[in-house]
Amino acid sequence: MAAFLVRRLLQMFLVTIVAAICSYSLLYISPGGPIETLLAEKQNGGANRIDQSDIQRVIERFELDINLPIRFSRWLIGWPNGPIFGSFGADWVVGCTTPGKVRLRYPDGRTEIVEEGCENTLTLAELEGRKASRGVAFGDFGESQVILRGRPVTDLIGSRLFYTLYLMGGAVGLALLIGVPIGVYSAVKQYSRFDYTMTSIAFVGSSLPSFVFGIFAILILSVLAKQAGLPYLPSGDAVGVRDYVIPLLGTITAGSFFDRFLRFLMPCGVLTFINIAGWSRFVRTSMLEVLSQDYVRTARAKGVKESAVVLKHALRNSLIPFVTLLAGVLATLFGGALITETVFNWPGLGRLYIDALSRSDYNVANALLLINVVLLLIGILITDILYTVVDPRIRLG
Repeated sequence: MAAFLVRRLLQMFLVTIVAAICSYSLLYISPGGPIETLLAEKQNGGANRIDQSDIQRVIERFELDINLPIRFSRWLIGWPNGPIFGSFGADWVVGCTTPGKVRLRYPDGRTEIVEEGCENTLTLAELEGRKASRGVAFGDFGESQVILRGRPVTDLIGSRLFYTLYLMGGAVGLALLIGVPIGVYSAVKQYSRFDYTMTSIAFVGSSLPSFVFGIFAILILSVLAKQAGLPYLPSGDAVGVRDYVIPLLGTITAGSFFDRFLRFLMPCGVLTFINIAGWSRFVRTSMLEVLSQDYVRTARAKGVKESAVVLKHALRNSLIPFVTLLAGVLATLFGGALITETVFNWPGLGRLYIDALSRSDYNVANALLLINVVLLLIGILITDILYTVVDPRIRLG
């Protein structure tokens, strides 16, 4: 067991480093970026009106003028902070503070100024006076570049974590409590009316994307119900900003427990339905395979009660493949549901990740990606350990 854990932890460490390199590199070499976003806001005359000096300060503050490998090292471990081992490497060029510009003249007479080369370079010695984060390895994900510029990423994630946890926790918990029994009963009552009904519903839930169910839920339970004068569910946001009246329920105070509960029902219901659809089908398939085994037929031939055959002999063995699906549950609990949170304007981590990508806030996006990778790896490790609990014949090598 100890050797297995040591080996898996080393593998997890290597996978995490590779994932960090890939996500960091892909985001920063992709088109656009924080500066382009700020320039677009400047051009549109938005609330964040900035001049060229502000842009230069943002470039230096978020180290966008440093070469990608050095920038990644400072983001990951907060090093290097200057010359290595005294003055060694002080003259090494690690970035460019002022890009060179070249005027191009085309045959039709048009001219264009493009960036080429570097006018003022940045050396390793010049990093000594710059403030650097402690590094992701020490729990410091840096500061938000665009969404809430200058605010620590950990604070931004912490402010959204609660909403994701109680939305995803409720959806996953309900899906497990409902989906697994449905799958088991459908397998036991194969080809019955209940089985056909649940299988049809599960196929619909698995085949359509989540935003379709979200839109239909808003249309039916919120818009049409309100127009018909029936009790309705508020759509969008986790907390209301003003009081409102619902038929039969009366006035709902904004920010009250009842207001939060009503706004929680639709996104939770959509996520629960989607998870039930997938998990019930998986459990049904696994149960049908186990119920056809010889030891199950032998138990029935010996006169063992059907409930004991199903729960003690069949269910336990059928859950081994299902445990594999649970590897991603831990990451899902903290990662949120990207599409559902966006449809319902739910202020969770999934919505935060969409905002970070759309507004090129790479520190926030990288932090969420890395956290989800680590949680997924932990979930896989827990799943491997659960195999031995579900089936004592399995040994961790």
